[in-house]
Amino acid sequence: MVDVTKTRSRRRSGGREARAAARTQSSSSQAIWPGTPGGRYRPLSDTDMQRIHHAALTILEVTGIGDPTQELLDLVLPKGAVLNDHGRLCFPRTLMEDLLAGSANEFYVHARGSRAGKDDLHCTKEKVYFANSGTAVTTFDASSRSYRPSTMQDIYDFTRLVDRLDHLHMTGDTVLATDVTQDFEHDMTMLYAILAGSEKPSCLTFRDRAHIKPAIEMFDMASGGEGMFLKKPSVIFGGCPIVSPLRFGRENLEIMIDTAKLGLTCDLAVPPQAGATSPAPLAGTLAQAVAETLSCVAIVNLINPGTPVVFAAWPFITDLRTGSFTGGSGEQALISAAAIQMGNFYNLPTSVGCGMTDAKIPDAQYGLEKALTFSLAAHAGANRLCEFGGMVGSLMGCSFESMVIDNEAAAMITRTLRGIEVSDETLSVEVIHDCAIDPGHFLGNPQTLKFMETEYVYPDLMDRELTDTWEKAGKQTMFDRARVVSDGILKEHYPNYFGSKLDAEVRAKFPVRLSKDAMRTS
Repeated sequence: MVDVTKTRSRRRSGGREARAAARTQSSSSQAIWPGTPGGRYRPLSDTDMQRIHHAALTILEVTGIGDPTQELLDLVLPKGAVLNDHGRLCFPRTLMEDLLAGSANEFYVHARGSRAGKDDLHCTKEKVYFANSGTAVTTFDASSRSYRPSTMQDIYDFTRLVDRLDHLHMTGDTVLATDVTQDFEHDMTMLYAILAGSEKPSCLTFRDRAHIKPAIEMFDMASGGEGMFLKKPSVIFGGCPIVSPLRFGRENLEIMIDTAKLGLTCDLAVPPQAGATSPAPLAGTLAQAVAETLSCVAIVNLINPGTPVVFAAWPFITDLRTGSFTGGSGEQALISAAAIQMGNFYNLPTSVGCGMTDAKIPDAQYGLEKALTFSLAAHAGANRLCEFGGMVGSLMGCSFESMVIDNEAAAMITRTLRGIEVSDETLSVEVIHDCAIDPGHFLGNPQTLKFMETEYVYPDLMDRELTDTWEKAGKQTMFDRARVVSDGILKEHYPNYFGSKLDAEVRAKFPVRLSKDAMRTS
């Protein structure tokens, strides 16, 4: 991939800030690559997983899921699901075992245009990608250091920022636009902003099932013509079809039903909150989260056998002193990793919410909580780390500067996933012998030069300068450096991947509430 930021940097004036604004990490790094496998961190023993599995199947068979719609009952009762005496939809153990055996264990989310092929996501057990999503209702303003309501402009701006951040592999509806309130206008404009802002794969959700058909029309227009989207889907639809504890949420359930009928990957998020909407013991919350998630896997496969569905158990943690959600705790990191391990137990592609720091700005708390939740999720083998880029304030806000920081964190985490390769060459016994005798160091040795790019990731934001160099450069914090980079991208990178002719057609066909002036340099 051509790194246009580095091409442009040759035309810019010198200085550290100018250079920082013009560059981001490049996916051409030989030391890391998208989809590096995780799965080495396993907080649950094999016995633990079996017990959670059996507890989840018991919950599904005995307690079941409440508030099933008649449409759902008509689809699944003739195929083996059962309505119990409490009016709850139950799934017999033998049915669940059969459905799990036939569930799809991989799917693709395709990139479009110039990114097609090389930036596709091949989603399988333990293959790790970093995905943007979150629908935060506020956006952090770096100038005032305060939060304001998110807008459609922000959706486009976050998307075009992700377009230039090579370690964020998937875009999405990162924030919830509060300035477009009519549901259809909101969903079509949100979709337009994402498709115009990047050709990377995307994950998003809609407010109403009726919006899926017109959305596919827009997908087709962005993908090359009628029918092209269903051939190579570049977007997967998410949502929360379960309202914990153990009830269906009608709107997102309907979207899941319709995407299953179309054979599209069913993405979802099942977020029980320990001590509030699920048991306080982490094992109990895991059992409930697994049961709720497996109910969705069952429904999708009963509607359309073999349709890919993401194992997206997203158990959350409650600070039981206040009852509030906490996204950055050690318990959150632990239970998220365990939920991923359970998805891998079923050999299903997974997703998880992580990076949900409770910090309000990129400070020490931010760094600690993000590092903990990011690393454990990746090393547990999460297929897609969601809520990844830029999320702050317990998912209530998103920050452009934080997104740049998180992009760099993704590169460093990926390097840890790759591990240490041990071979005769890398053990370096002969090189050690030669260098120890003369010249007494390894700088300039041919092996050092050979492995300089393939063994190491070099960060742009992390400060590795001497202290006096840092002081002379203005004593910048990481937040300061990230702001230079994000501002530089947002001042210059105004993509519209529809192109002018197609853009006019899209605007004539759909109620796009994002002005053309918002998509170009003023």
